[in-house]
Parts: sequence; C-alpha cells; structure tokens
Amino acid sequence: MTAVSPREAAVRVVERVLERGETLDEALEREANQVVERDRPLLQALTYGALRWLPRLEAQVAALTPRSDWRRDPPLRALLVLGAWEAWGLSTPPHAAVSEAVAVARRLGRSRASGMVNAVLRKLHKQTPEVAEDEPTRFALPPWLAEHLRRAWPEDWPAIAEAANAHPPMTLRVDLRQGSRQNAAERLAAHGWTSRPGRVSDAALILDRPCPVGELPGFESGWLSVQDEAAQLAAPLLDAQPGERVLDACAAPGGKTLHLLQQQPECRVVAVDRSARRLRQVAENLRRGGVAADCIAGDAADPESWWDGQPFQRILLDAPCTGTGVLRRHPDIKWLREPSDAQRMATAQRRLLEALWPLLAPGGRLVYATCSIFPEENQQVVSAFVGDHAEAVPGPGPGAGRATGTGYQILPGEAGMDGFFYACLERRGT
Repeated sequence: MTAVSPREAAVRVVERVLERGETLDEALEREANQVVERDRPLLQALTYGALRWLPRLEAQVAALTPRSDWRRDPPLRALLVLGAWEAWGLSTPPHAAVSEAVAVARRLGRSRASGMVNAVLRKLHKQTPEVAEDEPTRFALPPWLAEHLRRAWPEDWPAIAEAANAHPPMTLRVDLRQGSRQNAAERLAAHGWTSRPGRVSDAALILDRPCPVGELPGFESGWLSVQDEAAQLAAPLLDAQPGERVLDACAAPGGKTLHLLQQQPECRVVAVDRSARRLRQVAENLRRGGVAADCIAGDAADPESWWDGQPFQRILLDAPCTGTGVLRRHPDIKWLREPSDAQRMATAQRRLLEALWPLLAPGGRLVYATCSIFPEENQQVVSAFVGDHAEAVPGPGPGAGRATGTGYQILPGEAGMDGFFYACLERRGT
C-alpha cells in the first residue's frame, strides 16, 4: 500500500468529523494506518489543532479571500483550515507547508482551487490577519455552546472556554502498591521523562512533555497508567472495602476499574458495559495491572438482563454524558454535540440511577460521576433523584471542586484537571 501524506490524511479526518459525525478518535483510527509511523504525530497535531480552533481558523481564511465557495466544499474547507492551523499553531517551514497543501489540493481533484490555496496560505505564513473578536470566534466555540456555558457559569465561563482550548497535560496514575510516587518519578527521570506531582491525587504524576505510552517504564506492569487527575478521584471516593461486591457500571475503557482493584484488590468487581468491543479494553487494562473482574456485556439500565440478584456494597456509575468537561482532550465534541444533548443525556442518566439504586445494599455507597460541566447532567439529576428517594443521603466529597448542594463540580483547568462532577450517595437502612 502506498503511504498517504499526513496532510491528505488530515483532510479526510477533519471531513469525517465535520461531515459524517465520526469522533476524532474513530476518524484517526481509520486514517492513521495509511500514514507512515514517523508522520503520525504530525497527523494528530494537525487534526487536533484544526478542530480545536475551527471558527478562528475559518475567520482567518475568510479574511484573505473574497471567495466563499470553499466553505461549501468539505475537502477544500478542511485543507484550508488545516493549512491555517499549520501557519498559526505549528512551526512547519512555510515553503514545505504551502507546497504540500497545494499538492494535496491537486490530489483531491481541486486543481482549480490550488492557486487560491497557495495565495491564502502564503499570506497566512507571513502574517495572521485580524479577525472579528466575537465570543464564539475568540473562544472557538459554536454559538449555542458559548451561550450555554455563559448561562451555567456566568462568572467562570471565559476561564472555562480558555481551558477547553489549552493543550492537555499527560497525567499518570501510580499504582502505589508497586512503589511510591517518588520511586515512579525517579524511574521516569532515568528514562528521560521529567515529571511533577499532581496537586490533588496522591497517586498523580504530570509529565513535563508527553510520550508514547509504550515508552513509559512500568506501563506494561500496571505501575503507571494514563489518567487525568480528576478521574483519579473516583476510586478513593468509592472507598471499597475487602470482600465487598463492587459494580462498575459503564466501565469502558477500564481506567477506573483498574484503579478500584489496585486500591482494594480484595474486593469483587463486576464491570458492565454495553459495548462488547470496548469491554475488551477493560479486560486489557485489568490484564496489564495483574487484576481481574467479572466483565459483562450488558445495558446497565437493564439489570434484569445481567444481574445475579446479589446486592452490591459499592456502585460506581460513570454516566454517559456530553463530555463538556474534556473538550481540551476531545475538541471534536464541540462540533458533534447539539443543544438538546444535555437534556437527552440527563434523561438517560436518571434512568441509570433509578435502575442501579435497587442493586445497592443498605449502608452501601453509590458514586455518580460525569465528565460534564452542564448542571442539568449533574447536580440537577442528583438533586431530583435525592428528592424522590428519602433513603438516599449525600455522602462525602472527592476532596476537590466546588460544592453544588448534592455534589462537587470540578471546572476545566482547576488545579490543572479536566472538568468532572462527583456525587456520593449512601443508602440508609438495614
């Protein structure tokens, strides 16, 4: 197979996301194998940057050409946006970037537009044009999302928007059974990777620069795992005890499942996920850490199809959500979500809570978590549930975030973390 240039593959990735509604991860998985391995980091840098800053990049292109037909031509639109990002955000020599973009235009059957591509990108490499500083363009957000954030967090939303466009750190979690955080930092340093401790989780290390996971010493043995510091708060909050039955609902890809068992290897974990394919990721994570769980492909909202009738002392519900707390890691979310998605997710989240609550033993603890910052998916869901269930009592917090009445909201960028919501509910009774 003839290798495809990273810029041509990047056009296809961006087009898949914007025109076909594929996630960035899915699109990259489809296209990356056509690019030689040494060019895959460039493919990733191009596509993440273009999707992160899409409105601003389109405004830059529009400022330099009177033509507007490029907006209606998906491959040409993607090529120009990618070229604008390469001029603004990457350090590629102008001649190489522009000449390759023109060649890609011709290979895509856009020879008539190659002159315009050449002229626009040459100008962009010389000087970034001034563009209108309306809020959606400034913060690179769809207008509905900018307005939704403003309503939800009137004082914090500009900082949230800026954090969503920041380059995310590569954060590691140390399995403290295998060695201390300091031991892990020293071993990383011996391999050329410097790090600093996290600010909230006592198991977190933040790399000063990212590296391929396969190069991490201790990754294959489960000593080190890649996990944002906010996500590392789930297992300690659940606080499973030896011998307890623990349900990890919506478990894939399994980072929290592994953390649960590394923190308390004597608990018995059932990991449920709707996707059998993604459940294999859970099993692989557990294998890497040398632990095991009962992995079941099933719908957490339909326990009758998989539950054996034995109650759980602990339940982790990492609920499906809009993902608005992790935009810096998944910029495609901005262009894949719709204004109605938060309420649709909230309905599904309430259904999950109602389905799983009867599985919790009296005196047990359920932790509800999302990576959303929309109140209707978080405190509103939990508050309504608590209001309908007198036996549900709010429990302790995760040690981070701001109290919302029924839970704790971590906003993106706070203590360097992703946006996350946690609510701990304990079931009183005997």
